Amino acid sequence: MTLITSWIGNTPEFAVPFALAALGLIITEKSGVLALGAEGLMLVGAVAGIGAYLTFGQTAVALVMAMLAAGVVSLLFALMVLVMRINQVISGLVLVFFCQGLTTLTGTLMGWTNQPVPGLPAIALWPLSELPYVGRFFVQNLVVYLVPVIFLIAVWALNRTTPGLRLRAVGENPQAADAAGIPVLGYRLAAIVIGSALIGLAGAFISVLSTKLWISNMTAGRGWIAVALVIFARWSPWKALAGALLFGCIEALIPQLAASGIKLSQYFVFMAPYAITLGVMVWVAAAKRENRSQPGALGTPFIREERT
Repeated sequence: MTLITSWIGNTPEFAVPFALAALGLIITEKSGVLALGAEGLMLVGAVAGIGAYLTFGQTAVALVMAMLAAGVVSLLFALMVLVMRINQVISGLVLVFFCQGLTTLTGTLMGWTNQPVPGLPAIALWPLSELPYVGRFFVQNLVVYLVPVIFLIAVWALNRTTPGLRLRAVGENPQAADAAGIPVLGYRLAAIVIGSALIGLAGAFISVLSTKLWISNMTAGRGWIAVALVIFARWSPWKALAGALLFGCIEALIPQLAASGIKLSQYFVFMAPYAITLGVMVWVAAAKRENRSQPGALGTPFIREERT
């Protein structure tokens, strides 16, 4: 029972990076831009968050700086896909490789490697925290509790506000949106920056609040899992949050099994998250259901048609 209690209590901490990264990808892709650079942007957020904390000593400042850093780096991606109209798949991959090198170089030169930070204290939600077995699920840091609020705001903005509805229109039919006077490139740029900021926050959560230190390439493929999670959730934020809990539950189980004395090969530990992701993608493909949730113009560059 100690194993189960600890497993349940650690699940939200493992799930938050998946949830925030997936939400950032959904916002970006709702505008019609295919985003594959989550892994790189999470690395930017991770190193920027640690650097900001070691410089200013404030967790809130570290998280905000991580979001700003990821947003600034995403402008390079926006330049490639919106202005130069480079293939969005290639642009996303280039962004990941660029960020991997940039963050490793920056973190090493600045001496931020293996510098521990205190993170945030856990807050118990009484009386839920007193429940048997599942009580530890409700003893988390403040950012974990804010994640459902962030999702609620994002869903409301996408579905109930004029900018959100215009953003979705841009992703479905950019030519029609342009004919209606909506600045397509402006909305796509905003979606890229906002989505990237959330992805950067996911990376900072790992380094500043979860691992509480930075090492090179510490996201360890979580950005790629977030990309698969978006497809699994069919671009639905709430389904993505549920999927993030599922993936977090699986990832939290592995160290618990090792701590309980069950011998696991390190190769199995490294492989497990990706094997599960592959299984989910195969299941989605095998379902052969029509995907009406995918933005209609996803991955298609916008070229304004001449009107007479």
